[in-house]
Amino acid sequence: MTAEEFAKQYPVTDRVRVRWGEMDSLGHVNNVMFFRYFESIRMLYWDLMAESIRGRVKASIGPILASTQCRYKKPLYYPDQIILGTKVTSVQEDRFTMMHAVWSEKEQLIVAEGEGVLVSYDYELKTKVALPDAWREFMAAAETHAP
Repeated sequence: MTAEEFAKQYPVTDRVRVRWGEMDSLGHVNNVMFFRYFESIRMLYWDLMAESIRGRVKASIGPILASTQCRYKKPLYYPDQIILGTKVTSVQEDRFTMMHAVWSEKEQLIVAEGEGVLVSYDYELKTKVALPDAWREFMAAAETHAP
């Protein structure tokens, strides 16, 4: 799979350089780093959405991570360039699911995939709330590659 093919599958991507300090004593990138990669691409998606919908949603409403998982497919090593990708795969009343992937330039394939379930949460009221319509609209547009 090429970088271009990978990017076509994910509306939000980010190219990142693997750093030497991300490796563990076994000589490959530590498993915890993949959750940080997922967090980074999830936050990039959120930043794009927040910028796009500014002023259309109550300021105290935001996403909160309910669960996350990772499937490791192949070890990742320094030095390498990776592309992080994410997309929304499911939208429900008060939550949505995002798929994440890590593509290795050196290996020319996806080395890890995962997902996160995010709940719409009112941080002021300390309770989950229905997904704002503005979020739904952004997600629908992003999934057609037109955020």
